[in-house]
Amino acid sequence: MSAGAGTEGTARSAPPPKIPESVLVVIYTRALDVLLLERADHAGFWQSVTGSRATADEPLRATCVREVAEETGLALPADSFDDWNLTHRYEIYAQWRKRYAPSVTHNTEHVFGLCVSQRFDPVLAPAEHTAWRWLPWRDAADACFSWTNAAAIRELAVRGRAG
Repeated sequence: MSAGAGTEGTARSAPPPKIPESVLVVIYTRALDVLLLERADHAGFWQSVTGSRATADEPLRATCVREVAEETGLALPADSFDDWNLTHRYEIYAQWRKRYAPSVTHNTEHVFGLCVSQRFDPVLAPAEHTAWRWLPWRDAADACFSWTNAAAIRELAVRGRAG
C-alpha cells in the first residue's frame, strides 16, 4: 500500500464565491420593535437578517425565506415578506471580500420587511450570530453597524406611520 493511500477525495474544496446580490430583512412588530442579531465574526456588529442569493436565479423572496429560517429558526412562506422596492449598492467590507470572486467589490442589497405579531426568541445559527435583541426602531437604527441597515429601519418608521 502506498503512503497516503485511502486519502483520495478527503480534501475539502473551497466554497463557491458568494453572489454579490443579497437581501436585508427587517423583522419587526406592529409597535415597531426591531429584531437585531450580533455577528459571530465581529462582536458588536448588530444587524437585521441578511444573506446572499444561493444561485443567480434564486427568487429574492426565496432568499428571504431561507435566510430568516437559517438565522432565526422562523419558517414562513414567501408571501410573508414585503418587498419594499428599496435597493442599496455598497462597497463590500475588505474583511469579507475573500468570500466573493476576485473582481467583485460591490454588493446589491434588496430590502424586505417582515412584520410579526409579537416578539419571539430566535434560534440563532451559532456560526453566524451570537446574540439577539429587540429594540425600538430608533435604538435599532442607531445600533446597526451598516448604513444600509440603519436606513432600512428608518424607512420602517416612515412606512409604519403611513400604514
